[in-house]
Amino acid sequence: MPKKNIENRINNIIGQLNAIKRMDSEKNSDCTQIIVQLKAVKAATSSLYENYLSINLNTCLQSGGRKNKDLLNNLIKEISKN
Repeated sequence: MPKKNIENRINNIIGQLNAIKRMDSEKNSDCTQIIVQLKAVKAATSSLYENYLSINLNTCLQSGGRKNKDLLNNLIKEISKN
């Protein structure tokens, strides 16, 4: 995923979060719409995570050696935390 694409996705997520914040501060806000937006943020964040991981994991591990084995082990631990 190109860096510009990552930045665009992050900016979109930030925009969604700002909209949720605005909606939540309004007195007559529709809680259903807030939940819909929260689900959208969750999906967008999950998609960003999966795409970033699948593309950049290979880049992180391409140089080989013991350092990369340690990096891979650390990544596996972090990914499995949930």
